[in-house]
Amino acid sequence: MEFRAKLSHLRISPRKVRLVIDAIRGNEVITARNKLHFINRIAAKPVLKLLESAIANAKNNYEHLGVKVTEENLYIKSIIADMGPSLKRWQPRAFGRAAPILKRSTHISLVLAEKKPSKVKKLKKTKTEQLPIASTSEIKEEEKNKKKESAVLKEETKPKTRFSKLTRFIRRTGAK
Repeated sequence: MEFRAKLSHLRISPRKVRLVIDAIRGNEVITARNKLHFINRIAAKPVLKLLESAIANAKNNYEHLGVKVTEENLYIKSIIADMGPSLKRWQPRAFGRAAPILKRSTHISLVLAEKKPSKVKKLKKTKTEQLPIASTSEIKEEEKNKKKESAVLKEETKPKTRFSKLTRFIRRTGAK
């Protein structure tokens, strides 16, 4: 079974990220995690976070099927760093010229696979209860009752005024 995780719009150049992911491609998850802790590159931290996310996906996303996945049984099947959108900026240069600056970003996709496939347990089917079907006359009666109840609530929630409209106008405006 394969487990996936993606990281989009990482604001590090793909060239710099590829140096890190080439070091862990094909390794077991535990080995890859240890390597990432000690690689002294800025891209190591986001790649480690992505690896942790993929491990969590593997452990949690297929529990409802009865699949139990352990970290010892996982390895990195593929990890790819693709080019994302570039931010275009301009650098002032001599004689009034401008030079372009491309601030590159990266999309990383990670696929984990199991060394030994785990067995999917068949879950017992539970019988679903059928709800009673209401007739149209019963539905209409319920709607009428709801309308009556809402009308009563509206009357109860109306603010009770002490003064007439004219008195309130005189107090607001100060007119005599």
